[in-house]
Amino acid sequence: MESLKFGLEWYLNPNHLPFLVGIDKGWFAEVHLDVEMIEPEAHFDAIDEIYKGNMDLAVTEPLHLVQDRLQNHDVVGFSRYLQSDSGVMFLKDKGITRPRDMIGKRLTYPSAPGPTGLAFIKSLIEADGGHCDVNDLIPINKGFYHTDALINDEADIAFSVQQHHELIEARERGYEPGFFSLKEWGLPAGGNLILVTSREVFSKRHEEIGRFLEVLKRSNEFIRNNREEAKEIYYQFTKKDPMNAIEAAIVNATLNYFTEDFSMPLDYFDHLQKWLKQSELTDSLLEPDEFWTNELLLEKSRGGVNSGN
Repeated sequence: MESLKFGLEWYLNPNHLPFLVGIDKGWFAEVHLDVEMIEPEAHFDAIDEIYKGNMDLAVTEPLHLVQDRLQNHDVVGFSRYLQSDSGVMFLKDKGITRPRDMIGKRLTYPSAPGPTGLAFIKSLIEADGGHCDVNDLIPINKGFYHTDALINDEADIAFSVQQHHELIEARERGYEPGFFSLKEWGLPAGGNLILVTSREVFSKRHEEIGRFLEVLKRSNEFIRNNREEAKEIYYQFTKKDPMNAIEAAIVNATLNYFTEDFSMPLDYFDHLQKWLKQSELTDSLLEPDEFWTNELLLEKSRGGVNSGN
C-alpha cells in the first residue's frame, strides 16, 4: 500500500464528491493506494505545500496553475475532473442587463483588491463594447460569501462565481440572479477543477498518480449512474443535513458537472496566458505544454497504467 496525499482547494464541499466515493467504496485501496485528503483551514498555496513534501497532488483552478507556472514555479496540470462554468453574478433588480452596465459598480471577489478580478471585469465590459478603466470599479473583499454580499447590498456584482453553486444558492434563498459567463463573452473559461503537482513528483510517482486517476474516473462514472447513492455518501461523509434545501439543491446541481473527459486542450492554456499578458498581469509567455500534459490519460486509454500489483 502506497501513501498519496492530496489537498483540496477549499473546504470540503460537493465539488469533492468523486474523492469521497473512491474512499467510501474502497476503490483507492483496491489499487493499493492509501490516500489522505487534506482540507485546508485557509486558502493555501498548494504548490508550496507540494514543495514542502506535505502533499503529492492538489486540486486547483487553471488560472492558478498558469499564474504559478508563469512565475517559474515547478508545476504541471494533468487531469480535469469537474467542468462547469464561472463568471459574474448579480441580482436582476439592480438594473444590470449587460456587461457594460457594470461600469462604476462595487465588485466583490476573493482576492480583492488584487488586479486579476478587476482585469476580468474590465475585459467583460470591453467585450460588450464599453470602455472601462479599472479605477471605474470599486473592489470589495467579502471572501467567498458572494451571495451574502449581493443580498446584503455590500456589493453590486460578484466575480469568480460558479454556475452550479452560487447561482443555485441565490435562487434557493428567494432571489433572481443574473449571470455573465466568461466563455460566452470570449474570455478564458473558468469553472474547471483540475489536479496539479510538481514535475518532479509527476515523474517519480507517475504510476501511483495513474492509479489515482483510474479511481477518479470510476467515481465520476458511478456518480453519473447512481445519483441517489452518491448523495448518500456525501451526506454520510460530511455529516451535513440532507434536509437543508440550499445544500441539497447545490449537491443536485453539482452532480451534473463531473466530466467523462479528463483531458484539456493546450489551446485553453495558451488562451489564458495570452489574456494575462494582454491584461498586463504577466510579462511572460511559455509554450502551452509547459502548463499541462494529457500523458497519463493517453496511457490509460492504451492500457498502460497497471493496478499496482
